[in-house]
Amino acid sequence: MSQSQNPATLTHFDAQGQAHMVDVGGKASTRRVAVATGRIEMLPTTLALIASGTAKKGDVLGIARIAGIQGAKKTSDLIPLCHPIALTRVAVEFEVQTDLSCVVCTATAEVHGQTGVEMEALTAVQVALLTIYDMCKAVDRGMTINGVKLLEKHGGKSGSFVAVA
Repeated sequence: MSQSQNPATLTHFDAQGQAHMVDVGGKASTRRVAVATGRIEMLPTTLALIASGTAKKGDVLGIARIAGIQGAKKTSDLIPLCHPIALTRVAVEFEVQTDLSCVVCTATAEVHGQTGVEMEALTAVQVALLTIYDMCKAVDRGMTINGVKLLEKHGGKSGSFVAVA
């Protein structure tokens, strides 16, 4: 179940119900951090190719890490009402889980600014996982991307959020 705001308080709509970019000009510039996660499930043979580094296209996780970082940097180009921000850090990490035949991606985004970085962390995860799919689709078109979610966010007027396990 999603923990969302009351629809009457959605910030990307004005009083007339028209979509707009939220004005963050009056907000204090603070350190803001967000962590997101997701996973890509695949055949055990596909996971073995990734883990061994012998996939035809090369170092799948290394390339996916760079793609995730790039995705975070390009978030405002992809999400129409998202503010362009000067990220101070993006980290993308992977955990190969052979027992579940998946790769888990965790992305952390940080900024010292007037708006949060949840969208950047979520975009980093999605782009990294899509890159894994792209690099391995020749051997496994049945891969699925699941469980993408915000784990935590800190900073700003709304304070901290930590997802319920």
